[in-house]
Amino acid sequence: MEDGVAGSGRSAQVVGTRSSAAGVGGAEHTGGSPPRGPGMLRALAHRDFRLFFFGQLISLIGTWMQGIAQSWLVYRLTGSSVLLGLVGFAGQIPVLLLSPAGGSLADARSRHRIIIATQTAAMLLAFILAALTLAGQVQLWHIFALASLLGVVNAFDIPARQSFLVQLVGRDDLMNAIALNSSMFNGARIVGPAVAGVLVAAIGEGWCFVLNGVSYLAVLAGLLLMHPKPAPQRPQGVTALGRIVEGFRFAACTAPIRALLLLLGLVSLAGMPYAVLMPIFADEILHAGARGLGLLMGASGLGALLGALTLAARREVRGLGRWVAWAAAAFGISLIAFALSRHFWLSAALLVPAGFAMIVQTAASNTLIQAMVPDELRGRVMAVYSMMFMGMAPFGALLSGLLAARLGAPGAVVAGGGACVAGSLVFGLNLPALRVVGRQLLIAQELAAGDPTAATTTAAATAGTQANS
Repeated sequence: MEDGVAGSGRSAQVVGTRSSAAGVGGAEHTGGSPPRGPGMLRALAHRDFRLFFFGQLISLIGTWMQGIAQSWLVYRLTGSSVLLGLVGFAGQIPVLLLSPAGGSLADARSRHRIIIATQTAAMLLAFILAALTLAGQVQLWHIFALASLLGVVNAFDIPARQSFLVQLVGRDDLMNAIALNSSMFNGARIVGPAVAGVLVAAIGEGWCFVLNGVSYLAVLAGLLLMHPKPAPQRPQGVTALGRIVEGFRFAACTAPIRALLLLLGLVSLAGMPYAVLMPIFADEILHAGARGLGLLMGASGLGALLGALTLAARREVRGLGRWVAWAAAAFGISLIAFALSRHFWLSAALLVPAGFAMIVQTAASNTLIQAMVPDELRGRVMAVYSMMFMGMAPFGALLSGLLAARLGAPGAVVAGGGACVAGSLVFGLNLPALRVVGRQLLIAQELAAGDPTAATTTAAATAGTQANS
């Protein structure tokens, strides 16, 4: 981690190139070494990743549109901050409960086929919600049921999708692919809410749901056109429960991964649910309505996009541990300032650094974890990542809704921001000890990738760093 994975960052790139050329987890290409793109966009040189990237970009614009429209629909039907939190809870609690099964499946079956199945199911759910809304028959229980079913889909989709990236680009460009994936997610986060705000105000929520359903056709087309390299050989003779336990044991007993996951879980629980309360800030506090809601979420998305692009420009994992600590603190401070603002454009401006810090923490954590985890455990460890990233969010959504009912929405966001700052301080204090274990994990992965020379070089660099410290 941080400076602890410094020496391994450079040699990991060498390992990734050689292992990809050998066909282990590499992306499709036409002989020789894997294609290399210029700097920030180098992962897009891989054909299958391009198909994945642009299909997901279109689909995620629709997903963000549906998220904003659904929140506004619940708020319009009920006017309740508690019910806003409960819908968020219903949509995300399945991720916490079922992600271990999703991760085990991702390590035992074709991740490509799993993603095709989950994206198809999500498309059907979007069309059902659209039909109910446009027919004027939608009720609160419909929204709860469909949100819960989408959460079940996500519990299997997220671990498969996160662990699928290495099959598209190989280890060499994995860090860049994760950052570009975050850029795509947050680029959609800018466009989707802005479009949803206009459409909700002009023609209602139902058409946002229709457009989301249609947008899934793009990602399904990309998935059907790609020919990803097979995942590494999975161990045979292990039960599904045994695979789940093995993944949890690795995440819980590996200090750097455990620390990253705990901080991510805290931020997801305390800080990220501020988005659930956005309709209240937009309408009651800042008096900006549905259009203001779209602009506020777009401002956060703009900051997140800038953060993801900043990470995409990096070529090694050196310093990412420190970035994680500072980003969690900056996220909390930005949230506190946002909660205290009563001017719309100031509030929108404050959400830019909040979005920047949030994505830097989450994407940097993702990169560090994937750099340290063995390929055969990738799906299961990314399932634990999903549990911390999205699985804690339902409890945060419920908690924020309850706190907003008692303290008001600003008070709930201030409390969450304070918790993020406290968590970042604890993580930062433990960072020096985590670096040593992080070095060892990266050396182990370099050896597993088939380049003992690079690993030996990294070990020597590590020893020199420790001797000089």
